[in-house]
Amino acid sequence: VQVTESGGALVQPGGSLRLSCVVSGLVFKDYHMAWFRQVPGKEREMVARAYNIGNDPWYKKSVRGRFTIARDNDKSTVSLQMNDLQPEDTGVYYCVAGMSPGFSGRGTQVIVSS
Repeated sequence: VQVTESGGALVQPGGSLRLSCVVSGLVFKDYHMAWFRQVPGKEREMVARAYNIGNDPWYKKSVRGRFTIARDNDKSTVSLQMNDLQPEDTGVYYCVAGMSPGFSGRGTQVIVSS
């Protein structure tokens, strides 16, 4: 299984970024897909999840209304559109396929700073 995240960058507060994730080596449509965030010294936390079927996406309360997760089962990709970014959104973002621990990549760094 290979998971590759991209799109991280340095952005000013109030700015936007779109993270992308490409997955191979599994039947993508069968897996819940999630984005996690990790800050040094803290545990990795889930910020958004797109279920394989049925349910509406789940969002961490602090990102609800600002972040949007979207999956494309035909392309085996999942994205995270992040708007109105704040310094507390800073971290390494990981794309995770499946339930804990799941399959994830090396992550992509997001830094929100003026």
